[in-house]
Amino acid sequence: MTSAYQAEFIELCMRLGVLKFGSFRLKSGRESPYFFNAGLFNTGEAIAAVGRAYAATIAASGLPFDMLFGPAYKGIPLATVTAAALAERHGRSLPFAYNRKEAKDHGEGGQIVGGPLAGRILIVDDVITAGTAIRESIELIRAAQAQPAGVVLALDRQERGASSALSAVQEVGAHFGIPVVTILTLADLIGHMRSRGAALELSGMMAYRDRYGISD
Repeated sequence: MTSAYQAEFIELCMRLGVLKFGSFRLKSGRESPYFFNAGLFNTGEAIAAVGRAYAATIAASGLPFDMLFGPAYKGIPLATVTAAALAERHGRSLPFAYNRKEAKDHGEGGQIVGGPLAGRILIVDDVITAGTAIRESIELIRAAQAQPAGVVLALDRQERGASSALSAVQEVGAHFGIPVVTILTLADLIGHMRSRGAALELSGMMAYRDRYGISD
């Protein structure tokens, strides 16, 4: 059963078109009955709600951490609004930072913007596909003698990779030995659509899960 903040987040995603149902060809070549596009969180009201959902997920996870890190590019606004929501809603005013794609060779220079990387750092991003942004983030964190504390994402599709029995989220967690938490999973979406009586969307997602889903 989804929590109140998860249900609110799903409804927000559907209202904004971030979460769509139909038939969508993914980069993997699979035909998916749903599609998630975090780039459509593009208004002040929407991104504020996103920050609250991330902050609620982090608070519920109980993960110990000292600061947030947002991988360029999508992780930058996500880490920013999550830091704001943690301060406003959960009484935790923490530093945050993000990286440039290319190191700056003038002014203050360097590749990191924001607070100095130190302590236990929680990485904030939208979804994991190839895991490249997460891997680069972990390398930057470790190079600064800091510790990656985990990753928080918007959605875990809970589907196997093309050549693995693990999902992309599971692969990242296993490879780097860090926890990965998400606001939503495919199971959460299925449960919410079942509660709405959305038979068409529900049947499509369940068939997709039966074909490509990870084992329990």
